[in-house]
Amino acid sequence: MVLVAASAAVLGGAVATAAYGIASKSSQIFSPSVYCGPGVRKSVALTFDDGPSESTLPLLEYLDRCGIKATFFQCGMNVKRLPQVARQVVAAGHELGNHTWSHPRLPFKTPQFIDREFTATQEILASETGITPTLLRPPYGFRWLGMRAVQCRLGLLGILWTVIGNDWKWPANRIAKHVLAGCAPGGIICLHDGRDVQADPDIRGMMAALQQIVPALKHQGYGFETVSELLRPDVT
Repeated sequence: MVLVAASAAVLGGAVATAAYGIASKSSQIFSPSVYCGPGVRKSVALTFDDGPSESTLPLLEYLDRCGIKATFFQCGMNVKRLPQVARQVVAAGHELGNHTWSHPRLPFKTPQFIDREFTATQEILASETGITPTLLRPPYGFRWLGMRAVQCRLGLLGILWTVIGNDWKWPANRIAKHVLAGCAPGGIICLHDGRDVQADPDIRGMMAALQQIVPALKHQGYGFETVSELLRPDVT
């Protein structure tokens, strides 16, 4: 009975450790990652996942009107489908990151599968846009065995988030309220200009929320930077 209890305790501890490693934004177990900048300036980074999509272009127009440069974590399948949109993101001066090829859940996948997902996306982004990303974001923020090796080989830093908008399921007012409550100097905000690898996604709720978030943060004295700028303590 004592042995059974001890074994159960060990198993429970292993499960808890794995869960922390997979999903906790502060974990470094499976791969090096960050979820905020140093906070030396009153600025935040807007990031957008799952693009490029047909809905990316209106977002680019809004960011241009606001004078904001953001970071876009793009899926290889979407880049293959809409390479011209990926190029427009770069032409507008935004930063690109790697968000895997097919937007899978990475836990329990093989290291070879994980390597292929990031490598194929790195290659198509380089070939279609001329940009070789230095940042990645794992889908759903989930990490797993094999990520550390591929990040090291491709020279990629994992980027999670300070606050995520849940903009695929919440209405605009709730998204905006949640994001604004979670912002702090050095914060990384996660929103979406796509829906996994779906064609023609509906991101109207996100866009309406963004049009509340941006002026509210500007009113509070915040500036906006790309993730790479945000992580540099020497940017003024």
